[in-house]
Amino acid sequence: MKILMIPSHNRPMLYRRLCKKFSLITAGAVLQGFAMAIFLFPHAIPSGGGSGIAVLLNYAFGLPMSLGFWFANFIFIIFTAHYLGNTSAIGTVYVITVTSVSVNFFEVYVNPPFSNVWIDLLIGSIFLGTGISMLMRQRVSNGGIGYAALALYKFKKIKPGTSLFWMNGFVFVLTAYVIDWKIIILAIGCQLISTRIINWLVHSSRPRTRPWYDMAWRSSKK
Repeated sequence: MKILMIPSHNRPMLYRRLCKKFSLITAGAVLQGFAMAIFLFPHAIPSGGGSGIAVLLNYAFGLPMSLGFWFANFIFIIFTAHYLGNTSAIGTVYVITVTSVSVNFFEVYVNPPFSNVWIDLLIGSIFLGTGISMLMRQRVSNGGIGYAALALYKFKKIKPGTSLFWMNGFVFVLTAYVIDWKIIILAIGCQLISTRIINWLVHSSRPRTRPWYDMAWRSSKK
């Protein structure tokens, strides 16, 4: 078995890249949690499959949104980890953990600046799309269903925003059926805005060579 040795003169550059990558992933997860806690969850707007299940668990059992979000996404990761590998799963678990902690923090310590559902929908969707885009540009999923979207993008070249929209549809319909049908209108509006942001930001950057230490992708070469 070959062991990859990194020349000592290249290590500082490698560490800087890793720190930058880690910082951007953390910032994207925090931004995603901010959008959910301050703008979307107060109106029970599900931003995706995991958050939709979190809304349902909160409605049915009073489970905190942050905990429900983490639990739902962790279950998705368990069943999809073999598509992108264990290393990718670890990165996604980190993202959903930071997002969940952020949701809890912002719900407790920050008061929503607006009370209008349409203003919150617009601003929250923009923040959400930006946060998810930051994660995807670092090749890390924003959650369980986002994990599946990355797999489709890798193997089928389907835009991640588009696949997210359709996969989340089922959860939105279920949430609207259980709680209130107007939720589906808000959820679809959130998806339309956020996926436009995702597709624009993810595809605005040129493709980059995948470094060997990439957290979210496993090389397809055997």
